[in-house]
Amino acid sequence: MSGKKPIFLLIHFLIRFLFQHADSKFHDQEQAVLLRLKQHWQNPLSLEHWTPSNTSHCTWPEVVCTNNYITQLILDNKNISGTIPPFLSHLKNLTFLNFYNNNIVGKIPVALYNLSKLEILDLSQNCVVGTIPDGIDRLARLSCLKLHANNLSGDIPAAIGRIPELRTLYLNDNLFNGTFPPEIGNLSKLEQLYMTRNGFLPSKLPSNFTQLKKLKMLWIAGANLIGEIPQMIGEMVALEHLDLSSNELTGNIPGSLFMLMNLRLLYLYCNKLSGEIPQVVEALNLTFVDLSMNNLTGTIPVDFGKLDKLSGLNLFVNQLSGEIPERIGRLPALKDFALFSNNLSGSIPPDLGRYSALETFQVASNRLTGNLPEYLCHGGSLRGVVAFDNKLGGELPKSLENCSRLLTVRISNNAFFGNIPAGLWTASNLQQLMISDNSFTGELPNEVSTSLLLLEMSNNRFSGSITIEGDSWRNLGVFNASNNLFTGAIPQELTTLRNLTVLLLDKNQLNGALPYDIMSWNSLNILNLSQNQLSGQIPEKFGFLPGLVKLDLSDNQFSGKIPPQIGSLRLTFLNLSSNHLMGQIPTEYENVAYATSFLNNPGLCTRRSSVYLKVCNSRPQKPSKTSTQFLALILSSLIAAFLFASLFAFITIRVHRKINHILDPEWKFIHFHMLNFTESDIFSGLKERNLIGSGGSGQVYRVAANGFGSVAVKRISNHRNSDQKLEKEFLAEIEILGTLRHLNIVKLLCCISNDNSKLLVYEYMENHSLDQWLHSEKKAKRSSASMNHVALDWSKRLQIAVGAAQGLCYLHHDCSPPIVHRDVKSSNILLDSHFNAKIADFGLARMLVKQGELATVSAVAGSLGYMAPGKAANHGDEDTCLAKWAWRHMQEEKPIVDVLDEEIKEPCCVDEMGDVFKLGVFCTSILPSERPNMKDILQILLGRNPRWVCGRKNMRHAEHASTPQLNSSKCESGWTVDNPWTRSEFSSITRTHYKDGVLGAFSLPFQLIEKTEDLDQEVSHEGLPQVCYTYGQVGHDSILCSFSKLLRNQLVKLMIESTGLGLSAQRDIYIW
Repeated sequence: MSGKKPIFLLIHFLIRFLFQHADSKFHDQEQAVLLRLKQHWQNPLSLEHWTPSNTSHCTWPEVVCTNNYITQLILDNKNISGTIPPFLSHLKNLTFLNFYNNNIVGKIPVALYNLSKLEILDLSQNCVVGTIPDGIDRLARLSCLKLHANNLSGDIPAAIGRIPELRTLYLNDNLFNGTFPPEIGNLSKLEQLYMTRNGFLPSKLPSNFTQLKKLKMLWIAGANLIGEIPQMIGEMVALEHLDLSSNELTGNIPGSLFMLMNLRLLYLYCNKLSGEIPQVVEALNLTFVDLSMNNLTGTIPVDFGKLDKLSGLNLFVNQLSGEIPERIGRLPALKDFALFSNNLSGSIPPDLGRYSALETFQVASNRLTGNLPEYLCHGGSLRGVVAFDNKLGGELPKSLENCSRLLTVRISNNAFFGNIPAGLWTASNLQQLMISDNSFTGELPNEVSTSLLLLEMSNNRFSGSITIEGDSWRNLGVFNASNNLFTGAIPQELTTLRNLTVLLLDKNQLNGALPYDIMSWNSLNILNLSQNQLSGQIPEKFGFLPGLVKLDLSDNQFSGKIPPQIGSLRLTFLNLSSNHLMGQIPTEYENVAYATSFLNNPGLCTRRSSVYLKVCNSRPQKPSKTSTQFLALILSSLIAAFLFASLFAFITIRVHRKINHILDPEWKFIHFHMLNFTESDIFSGLKERNLIGSGGSGQVYRVAANGFGSVAVKRISNHRNSDQKLEKEFLAEIEILGTLRHLNIVKLLCCISNDNSKLLVYEYMENHSLDQWLHSEKKAKRSSASMNHVALDWSKRLQIAVGAAQGLCYLHHDCSPPIVHRDVKSSNILLDSHFNAKIADFGLARMLVKQGELATVSAVAGSLGYMAPGKAANHGDEDTCLAKWAWRHMQEEKPIVDVLDEEIKEPCCVDEMGDVFKLGVFCTSILPSERPNMKDILQILLGRNPRWVCGRKNMRHAEHASTPQLNSSKCESGWTVDNPWTRSEFSSITRTHYKDGVLGAFSLPFQLIEKTEDLDQEVSHEGLPQVCYTYGQVGHDSILCSFSKLLRNQLVKLMIESTGLGLSAQRDIYIW
C-alpha cells in the first residue's frame, strides 16, 4: 500500500495541473475575446484600459468573473459603435450581457443563442435593426430580455413565449410591424411586459394574457390594439401598472378592472372606449387614473372619493355629465385634477385644495356653475387654474392672492365679477393671466408680476387710464385689453416694452395723440387701436416696426397724411378706415388686396382708378386768362386732334384684332406688386415664338415686359359661359395667393382675366425647372435628340432641397389659412439664376380653412385630394411602388450608396446624401402621424435636427415612455450640453398628446427658464409670447413654449425637480 500512495499523489497532482493549465488557457482565451471585441469596435475611449497585461481582465470594471470565468459583461453607456460580433458567443459562461444605451447597429446575431447560461440580455437604447431571429427559446435560462428603443421590425417570434424562466420582457419603442404572439400568455412567471409604441397590425389583446397571474406591469400603449378589453382582466390579480393608452380600443371599461387591489396606475386614455365608468371601485391603491380622450358617458363614480392615495385624476375630453362628487374634494393626496371638455354641471367641490397640496386644476369647457373653491391654493402649491368656458361666477377666491407658485390663470368666458385680487396681479411667478369675457371691474395696476408674459383681459368692464410704472411690465409679450372702458392717452412707457408682440386696445375710450417716439416696439407683430377716440397724425415711426404684420387704426379721429414709411411694412392686414386722413395712399397699397383698407376717408385718393377711392389730380387747375380767340384756336386744334386720334385708334384696333383675337373689352387686371408694364405689353408677347411650355391647363410664354425684364405668362383657357361662382372663387384665391411673400415661392405679379381665358403673370426663372436639370439626359435619350446635359453637383441639389423646404414650411406653418400645394414635383420647382429654388404651379393646392367653413376651388388653389384620373390610375401606383422599394432597400440594409446618382457620388458627400435619402423614405411612411412635418424636415436639412438618422423610433418617443430612461441613445442626437433645443425639436414630444401639458407640466418648466438672451432662432424671430399666443391651447402649448428655451443642462434640473409634474409628463421628460 505504501508503494501505491506516491502513485495516487502523482495522479492527483497531474490532474490538478491539467485543470489549472486548462483554466489558465481558457482564462487567456476569454481575455483574447475581450481584446478582439475592443478592436472590432475600433478601440473606443471608454475601453482604453482593456490592455493585455499581467493584470487579470476580471479586475476590469466592465467584467465580473465567477471562479475565474467571465459571467457578466456590463457595457452600458460606453459610446460603443458597431455591430455585435458572433465571436462574442465564445464567452460561454456569460449570465449577464448589457449593451444598454450605445450605438450598436446591425442585426441580432444568431450566435448569441449559444450563450446557454445567459439570464439577462439588455440590448436596449441602440440602433439594432432586422427581426428577432428564430430560436430565441434556446436561451432557456433567460429571465430578463430588454430589446426596447431600437429599430427592430417584423413579427415578434412565437418562440419568445417558450422561454420558461422569463420574468421581464421589454419590446417597446421599435418598428415591429407584424403581430405579437398569443404564446406570450404562456409565460407563467412573467412580471413585466412592455410592448408600447410599435406599429403592429391591428389586433385584439389576446384573452390568454389574463392567465399571467404574476404580471405586475402591462404596457401596450400605441400598439394598434382594437376590440374590447377582455372582461377577464380582473383575474390578473398581481397587476400594478396597466397602460393600454393610444390605441383603438372600443366597448366598455370592465368593472373587474376597478376591483384589482394591487392596481396603482391605470392609463386608458386616447382610445374609443364608451359607456359609463364602473361605479363600484375597490382598487384602493390607485395613485393615478387617466381615462381621458375617449367617448365615456354617465357620471363620475362617487367611489373615486374613497381613493385616498389618488394623486392624479384625468377624465378630460369625454362626454361625462352630472356633478363632480363632493368627496373628491377631500382626497388627501390629490395633486393633478383635469376634467375639462365634458358636460359636467353643478358646482365644484368646495373643499378642493383644502386637504391636499393641489398643483393643477383644470375644468375648462364644461357647464359648471357657482364659485371657484375658496381653498384652491390653500396648500400653496397651485401652479395652474384653467376654468374657461363655464358658467362660473362670483369673485375670485382670496387664496389666489398669496399663491406664490401660480404660473397660469385661464378663466375666460365665465361670469366672474368684482376686482382682481391685488396679490394676483403681482404673483412672483405668474406668466399667463387670461380673464377675458367676464364682468371684472377696477383699474389696471401700475405694477404687475415681472414674470408676466401674456395678459388677456378683453370684454370686461375695467376702467381708468393705462399707466405703466417701473420695469415690472418688461417681459410682457401679449397685451389684449379690447372692449373695456379705459380712458386717457396711450402712455409713452407702453412703447418701451421690447418683448411686446401683440397689443390690442380696440373698443375702448382712449383719446389724445399716439406717442410720437416709439421707443422699443421692434418685436411688435399685431397692433389694433381701432374704435377709440384717438386723434392727431399717425407717427412716422410706425413705418420702422420691422415685425409688424397687422395694423388696425380704424374708427378713430386721425388726420393728416399717411406716412409714406408705412408703405415699407410687409402687412398682411391693414385698416385705416373711418378717420380724417388725406392725401395719396402709399403706392405699395394701391392694389386689390388693400381695397377696403382706406374706406370712409374723404380726403384720401389713389393714382389708379378704384371703386373705393377717388383718383388724385396730377395737375391742379389754374384760372384761365386766355383770350376768346386763343381759346377758339385751341378748341379747333383739339377737335382736329381728337378726330385724327379716333381714326387712328379705329384702324389700330381693327388691325390688332386681326393679328391677335384674344383681346376682349372685358379684361380684368389685378396686380399684386408695383408694375411698370401694362396689359398691352403682355398681350403683345403672347406669340408662338415666345411659347416655352404647355400642359393640361394651358400654355406658358416668356414675355418681355416693359421696364421689368422677362416674365412668365401662363394662359389658362376656359369655357365662355363659366360658372360665376367659380369665377368669384378663382379671383378670391388669386388675391390670397398674390399676397404670398417668400423668397422660395414664385411671385404672382398680376392676373388678367375675362370669360374666355385667364393670364397669370409670374416672375421669370432663368434656370427653368429642376426637372430639366435632373432628367434632361433621359429625355434626350428617349427623343434621340442631341441635348447638352450638365449635372447638378450635390451642394446645389442640397441648396435646392433646403429652398423648397423653406417655401413649403412657409405655406404650411406661416400662412393663414395654411396652404397645401399637393403637387410638389421636380417640374414645379423652378430655379433662378443662382439656383435658388422657388415653388410654382399651385394648380392642385388647397387652402386649409377652419372646420365648418366652405373650402374654395379653382384652377389656382384647386381642391384637396384632387388627382387627374390618369394620374390616379397609373402614376399613383408607380409612386407607391417607388416608396415601397425605398423602404425595402433600407429594411434589408442594402447599402444606400448603391442608389445614389453616379454623376455626383463623391466620397465626401456620401454620408450626407444617405441621410437625405433616409429622410425621404421617412416622409413616405404609411401612417401620416409618423412622417416629419415641414418644420422638422427643414431643421434636418439645415443640420439642426439629426433625430431621424437612425430611424423613426425617435419621433415616436413623442408619446409616453414606458419606463424612465434618463439617457437617450446617442444615435438620436449629436447635441452637446450647451446646444439649445428648438421649439420644433420639442414639438415632437408633445404634438401627439397635448394632455401632458395639462397634467401640470405646463407650469413647472417656466420656473426653470433662465432670463437670458439664449433663445433659439425661431423663438427669437417670432417672440416667445407670440408663439404662446399663437399656439394657446390648454396647457400643452405652454410647456411647448417653455421647452423652446430650455437647454440640456436645464433639462437635467427639470428631471430632478419633476416630482410635481403629472406622471405622464414626467415620463415624457425622462425619455429625453
